[in-house]
Amino acid sequence: MAGKKKARAAPRSTAGAVRKQREIQNRMDRRDEEHDSRSGQKKRGAVQAGGRRQPVDLPAQHLAKPGHEHALEEQPRYLAPDYRGSGKLAERVALITGGDSGIGRAVAVLFAREGADVAIVYLSEDEDARRTREAVEHEGRECLLIRGDVKDPVFCSQAVDRTLGKFGHLDVLVNNAAFQEHSENIEDLSEEHLQETLQTNIGGYFHMARAAVPHLGEGSAIINTGSETGLFGNPMLLDYSATKGAIHAFTRSLAKNLLKRGIRVNAVAPGPVWTPLNPADRPAGKLDEFGQGSAMGRAAQPEELSPAYVFLAAPSCSSYISGSVLEVLGGPTG
Repeated sequence: MAGKKKARAAPRSTAGAVRKQREIQNRMDRRDEEHDSRSGQKKRGAVQAGGRRQPVDLPAQHLAKPGHEHALEEQPRYLAPDYRGSGKLAERVALITGGDSGIGRAVAVLFAREGADVAIVYLSEDEDARRTREAVEHEGRECLLIRGDVKDPVFCSQAVDRTLGKFGHLDVLVNNAAFQEHSENIEDLSEEHLQETLQTNIGGYFHMARAAVPHLGEGSAIINTGSETGLFGNPMLLDYSATKGAIHAFTRSLAKNLLKRGIRVNAVAPGPVWTPLNPADRPAGKLDEFGQGSAMGRAAQPEELSPAYVFLAAPSCSSYISGSVLEVLGGPTG
């Protein structure tokens, strides 16, 4: 019939689309429940990517400061038995602060395995320092023990002088000494606490570098120990995180300052590492799962960090690297 309007198609019912979406949703919900059930039955395994399996569950133990490595129930691993030296630091001399234990001890051992003599600075941990010296001597190199506080610039100059008096020269400075103590609220962070952290962690690095630089030559290296807390922050370690961020900035700035002299400056930023530092900070009940929040699901052992320091110290490995912060975090973060 002329003029008759064409009938408009009825709108498609939305009921079918809703039904389909809900079916998809229900299917995924069931899969999520199955996944959660399986996850609850089995704890996520830690990643073991090295030559030997490393500890995952650590003892719930609290140490009195400054923290003695020999008192730990689970002894940190520092010998790196799979690491073979090849003379990368032959006839060089290294000065390492905080060298009595933890990362410092592990670095001293591998430096010696690569042919370096070592002087270590430590606060008061005499037995730990003696064990480090024995480990260095076992590698066939000499080790000088220097007891003192890096907060004191006079002591830092004396430590450099003693190293020069013993070995005749200095080629590598490793700034590694640190103070760490948590504080839940900024109001609880006393001025004494704040200054102890600032003056040890960043003041000490300045003092040691200032004393050492006049005696370093072309091809020498300074390596600073930073931290993941300096990259991402930590709500319980406001002062410590601030110093580690400062160390990263100091590293990059000093690298630019010393580049014309041929002295390279770099830093290593570790993730969680099993050393006396954390058991001397957190209560025992907070430590049994230490490091399990990392990408690898466990804390590192010091022997897993020390090769990074060898790499940055040896001109044969890193002659074109300066001003870098080498992250050793146990995998991607975030």
